[in-house]
Amino acid sequence: MSHAAAAAPEPYELPLSGQLRMMMAAFWASPVRRHLVMLAIALLIIIIATTYATYRLNEWNGPFYDALERRDMAGFLKQLGVFAIIAFCLTLLNVIQTWLNQITALKMREGLARDLANVWLTPGRALKLAGAGSIANNPDQRLHEDTRILAENTTALAIGLVNSTILLGSFIGVLWAISTDFGFNIAGHHVVIPGYMLWATILYALTGSVLSNVVGSMLARLNADRYAREADLRSALVRANENLKPITLARGEPSELARVQDAIGGVLDMLRKLAWALTNLTWVSSGFGWLALVAPIIIASPMYFSGELTFGGLMMAVGAFNQVNTALRWYVQNFSVIADWRATLARVSFFRNALLMADAPAQEGEVITYKHGAETDGLSVKGVEVYGEPDRGADGHGIKLKEDGFSVDPGEKVMVNGDPGTDRHLFFQALAGIWPWGKGEILLPQADRMIMMPQEGYLPSAKLRDVMTYPSGIPDVTDDALKAALLQVGLDRYVEQLDKVERWDRVLDKEEEAALQVANAVLRKPDWLIMDDVLEGLEPEVRVQLISVLEGLEGTALVYVGRSEDFANRFKPKIYHVAPLQPNGANGNGHDSAPSDSETA
Repeated sequence: MSHAAAAAPEPYELPLSGQLRMMMAAFWASPVRRHLVMLAIALLIIIIATTYATYRLNEWNGPFYDALERRDMAGFLKQLGVFAIIAFCLTLLNVIQTWLNQITALKMREGLARDLANVWLTPGRALKLAGAGSIANNPDQRLHEDTRILAENTTALAIGLVNSTILLGSFIGVLWAISTDFGFNIAGHHVVIPGYMLWATILYALTGSVLSNVVGSMLARLNADRYAREADLRSALVRANENLKPITLARGEPSELARVQDAIGGVLDMLRKLAWALTNLTWVSSGFGWLALVAPIIIASPMYFSGELTFGGLMMAVGAFNQVNTALRWYVQNFSVIADWRATLARVSFFRNALLMADAPAQEGEVITYKHGAETDGLSVKGVEVYGEPDRGADGHGIKLKEDGFSVDPGEKVMVNGDPGTDRHLFFQALAGIWPWGKGEILLPQADRMIMMPQEGYLPSAKLRDVMTYPSGIPDVTDDALKAALLQVGLDRYVEQLDKVERWDRVLDKEEEAALQVANAVLRKPDWLIMDDVLEGLEPEVRVQLISVLEGLEGTALVYVGRSEDFANRFKPKIYHVAPLQPNGANGNGHDSAPSDSETA
């Protein structure tokens, strides 16, 4: 692969302008928009008031230092009183601005985090993204840490930019007025440079900005890489913590320690590179910062020593220089923050764009046609082939339905099994619509009338009653009904624990988790229950009990994707078959005839 090909951007990557457009559109649609606009207006008023008070403080320098030069005690004391009033106003304004800054960052983070969570957990979208490569790694980092940093940096940078712009506009006039007619005597010629102090200040700040841009150009990429490595470390730690029991039983601590140490090494390597980059940037930012202590006096000294400026006027010029220089050097002082902001903006916007692109799987390959709800009153499968890889199509591995198709009427019992080695789970994912790549047509009933039961279900950390009625709860369900469902599926010992909050995936064993899934179906009473080989690997007595419970679901159509002799013997279902899909459409077993029901069951 060529270097150019390796460096090609991913489809979800956007230029900076595209990143800004995406996030602005998300902000405009956010419910926090009104609050943020009101906070922005309040901040603008406070910044203008602070700038005016700062302008008055700069004016105060003239009479105060002139009074010192004249040794005028009365004038000195009067100016101290003026200073006290200005200082109190500035302190009050700074306190108000700090509070508004914090609330604005909070609301910004609320909007970002809630928007990204809504986009991520749109039904089916997060799972579609899971196979999209590195962009799907560690979504928790993007939802938690990246949104926090982006919200805080966006707020700080926006306020700083507005503040610096207003300061610049206010104090440019002061510098211009101080040095509007100043001239130098060069080789007997009097050369006038209008606005000498202003041009010198601009040159000073521009030099610092250019040097910072050159020295710190790597920071944005380094910060993005750092956040990715931090996410890898947290993922390694979480995975180890979530699987302590199997790791301990396998004596796998040394192996996991090696993985964690590798992740720590990746973070430390990025921090080391960042440390060097920030150290190099400090040469510029710190050097120019210290030079700023004497630079305005050096620049204004020709006017002072020529008698065109009083000592008070010199201090006014120094104050105005510092304000204009601060405003112009805002970019210099915030270069590392801007780099951090750009890194998190890219991570959040790329992730959001990749999620939105996941809604268009047809761009990645041929897809199965789905129809839902009012379009069908039952379940129907026609000519379905499921591809194992979105971009390989029929040339890659996958499965196909041996029959031309089948339909399931309300209350009917069906089993879909296949030859050994056939990925029946892939067929279940296609029925559920979470793996749409393939061809053919699947007609499904309304989602609220149907339960898709995977082999390994999800058990939230919540009260047991909430786990039993997951995902949306069941209105008016009684404790008696919950207890009866537990008794039906053999979970007698949990009857008195309905209000207990636990990590149930750690408390329950495999048989109990399967039983709890069936209890959920008993309570929800679906019209259609589609199961992904949920009986596989269970103890015989557990299988018998759960099948008896399923038999009691009157009027529910049962579709069992898998091989279960117990299910076949009890329900006498219609049986259909899937087989490996080979290139050019050849069946994996070398013949097209379906085995008999007795063979497949």
